[in-house]
Amino acid sequence: MSVLYLLTVPPPAIEGTEATLQEVSALQSAFAGKCVNLFPLKHPSGLLPKWLYGLHQVGALRAMERDCKLNHVYFSVPYFFPVLRVLRNPLVYTVTASLENYPRPHNLAHLRSLHRIVVSNERDAAALRSWGLANYSVIPPGIDTSRLAPALAPLPLAGELTLLMASAPWVRRQFDLKGIDVLLETAARLPSLRLILLWRGLLLDELNERVRRLGLTDRIEIVDRKVAIGDYLGRAHATVLLAKEPDIVKAYPHSLLESLVAGKPVLVGGRIPLADYVRQRGCGIVVEDVGVAALTAAVATLRERYPDLARNAMNIGADAFSVTSLVENHRRLYALCARGLFGENAPTM
Repeated sequence: MSVLYLLTVPPPAIEGTEATLQEVSALQSAFAGKCVNLFPLKHPSGLLPKWLYGLHQVGALRAMERDCKLNHVYFSVPYFFPVLRVLRNPLVYTVTASLENYPRPHNLAHLRSLHRIVVSNERDAAALRSWGLANYSVIPPGIDTSRLAPALAPLPLAGELTLLMASAPWVRRQFDLKGIDVLLETAARLPSLRLILLWRGLLLDELNERVRRLGLTDRIEIVDRKVAIGDYLGRAHATVLLAKEPDIVKAYPHSLLESLVAGKPVLVGGRIPLADYVRQRGCGIVVEDVGVAALTAAVATLRERYPDLARNAMNIGADAFSVTSLVENHRRLYALCARGLFGENAPTM
């Protein structure tokens, strides 16, 4: 089955550093898919109205859809873009961020008309059910586990603790909203804490200024290029991702999944749905209040419980969030659509 994938994010400044594009690339290869980007700009912008997405691609969408059997759009929240009305084939909609802050839509007709809504976790599935929607599937993300081999050897914890953060901001306000400022301020208070920050080619000067101002240049490594993630996970004890707002990061962030599959615990903000999985599996520390005091306490707990947390993370295994599972789950989903079993009449996946 050929699938037309509709993207809604700008091309990354550094190729291969955007998680959604990595996932779509895997599905595109598996299903002979084509891609079209609905985002009309070359660079990120929080000022662009969502209703404009894709209007510049109407002709291309109609032409490309003729060669495909199914459409699949990815976006952070379940917003029904006006351009989707021109599509004729069944439409699958993957919601990548948390629905915690997203208000119940006044008109649910467009969402009910979708052949399937895909979320990554039960917390967001419960939100859809509370809206009266049943046309959803829960499919966890998939990551390329072959890239993680260098990280699988245990890293002893003695003295300095190294945290990896691999979710850089798209715009300036995300220094605050993604907890990056809190992370830097916490490092300034904890001399034994080192950081590795994987950047994405944006806002590098702003980051360097913050690091310089806090006197952290000798304890923070900034990597602003495409990397082999396993090499850097292998040098870290744990991975951290905080969020003051749940809809600015993936519900199941790839950087944290890669860390867990590599046997590295995580420090995760409580508003990120992956926090539920981390609590259940005991594979990290959930930071409920994104602030310096709470993060300082979380780092101390990570030190105290590190052997157990690392062992629990190692027990998760490579199959939990593999590309193979991702592809097979979508193969079943696409087959339902091809058989006409979609919307609220389809069986739950």
